[in-house]
Amino acid sequence: MENFIDYQKLEDRKTELHKSWNDEKKAFRYIVFEDFFEAEAAEKIIQNYPKVKQVEPTGNFEEDPNWKYTTYVNQNNKFVMTEFDNQPIIKQVFEELNSQKLLDIVQQITGIEDLQADPQLFGGGLHQSTKGAFLDVHVDFNYHPETNYHRRMNIIIYMNKDWKREYEGYLELWDMDKKIQIENVEPRFNRCVIFETNEISFHGHPHSLNTPEGQSRKSIAAYYYTKTRPENEIASDHNTVYVNVEGMKGSVKNIKTGVRAFLERINKKDK
Repeated sequence: MENFIDYQKLEDRKTELHKSWNDEKKAFRYIVFEDFFEAEAAEKIIQNYPKVKQVEPTGNFEEDPNWKYTTYVNQNNKFVMTEFDNQPIIKQVFEELNSQKLLDIVQQITGIEDLQADPQLFGGGLHQSTKGAFLDVHVDFNYHPETNYHRRMNIIIYMNKDWKREYEGYLELWDMDKKIQIENVEPRFNRCVIFETNEISFHGHPHSLNTPEGQSRKSIAAYYYTKTRPENEIASDHNTVYVNVEGMKGSVKNIKTGVRAFLERINKKDK
């Protein structure tokens, strides 16, 4: 079986990526780099990336048991998939993301040792966001709900060809002490972002997607854990913590989405 991840390119970049990861000018540690998957593998993955079934011309979506649909106050039009038994290509992607081979390389780049993968993909998996979608800036939950391991790292690979600036959906990284955006990452095809998960690693894509009908924002996400972490990073157990970086516009957006989510849940109960 041929590898999907371009391990040789990662090996060749290790020193460069390690230096970037440890850049003291950053509010928290992260790296952004291109060509995570082998070129041929990336094409194969996008060809096998499951679609969300859209009902034209209304823009509504059919119920698809393979995709979990999430809309609530701080998140809109996001779909998540974590079961891939009938999708060998996608299944291999996550087998490699959770492999010791990749973990060893990531440990060498980041200096964070004894990383543990999460085969359950809690919060991870295939992600797909459609027109109108957003994810408010936040820090992630900090403990795995079953193992109670410390969540230490996010790895995201974007799978979007010909992405345009007007589509929005750029990953924003924020320094909330200074209240400034420190990075604005285009969700470009085969681009990888790795960042540490802690109490200051604020990130999201808060501006509503403005994609053409039928086009979505696609990403592949996995999270890594450790059994312990530095004492000065330990915090009490919490879920995702959101912040509003858009002022009044963000407040209005959240009210509208909250009402929509409430009505959708009421309608589902009535069916």
